[in-house]
Amino acid sequence: MKIAVTGTAGQVVTSLIERGTAAGHAVIAIGRPDLDLADPASVVRALEAAAPDVIVSAAAYTAVDKAESERDLAFAVNGAGPGAVAQAARALGVPLIHISTDYVFDGTLDRPYVESDPTGPTGVYGASKLAGEQAVLDGHDNSAVLRVAWVYSPFGGNFVKTMLRLAADRDELGVVGDQVGNPTSALAIADGIIQVATNMVADGSPELRGTFHMTAPGEASWADFAQAIFAASAARGGPTASVRAIGTADYPTPATRPANSRLDCSRIAQVHGVTLPDWRTSLDDVMDRLQPAATH
Repeated sequence: MKIAVTGTAGQVVTSLIERGTAAGHAVIAIGRPDLDLADPASVVRALEAAAPDVIVSAAAYTAVDKAESERDLAFAVNGAGPGAVAQAARALGVPLIHISTDYVFDGTLDRPYVESDPTGPTGVYGASKLAGEQAVLDGHDNSAVLRVAWVYSPFGGNFVKTMLRLAADRDELGVVGDQVGNPTSALAIADGIIQVATNMVADGSPELRGTFHMTAPGEASWADFAQAIFAASAARGGPTASVRAIGTADYPTPATRPANSRLDCSRIAQVHGVTLPDWRTSLDDVMDRLQPAATH
């Protein structure tokens, strides 16, 4: 299977290159200057030249706080950009998988969100990602939107690596304890994407298309997540710190974070047969990769 993925960096793109190649697929990562989500014409040209069997729309504007002051850029990249990717996928007659986020919800429910729950983003980033979802689903019938959350990996910048870096210099860290979600490894996300792509290439059934939630089982607050990271690091001889749970109000940010980012993933399990490993299992796998860096 020939997979074209938008973007050349980022946790999901890097993980997809690794996992897809290991599984025997040809993964072509296409980014700037050849493919610029802010330039829709370049998107169509680059993807048509790649001639893939399936397209994964993974590139995005991800600066959640900065988006509050860069609304036009966020909507150009996260809204119009995926629409151009959908246009290219439709022209090529191939399936499209678009990666979205829990930020399309306002985080006020007292249970995990299902796909049919009303959306209500509270910031520019979430609103721009929701616009991208709508552009994909409106622009190409042969598409699936996968919402992910709390992504971490051995690659790029993420919460796990930030905690390990801070613990090297501090004995105690204040970490938000009143936001809850599903920590999810980008490596596991990549495996899930490959399974969904395989299903969509082989089967044109409408039920394989649409919106799906895809996160790891198990939930945690950021403080819980930090404690698990430090326990895993300590077991490997790496840096550790004590965690003091703080409230969201104690750590103000320009963009509002959802208090509840939990996603119910029953639908993707039933329809695509995709169930990611529990987040603690995936954390151990990622920590095994980071261990050499963590012990310096």
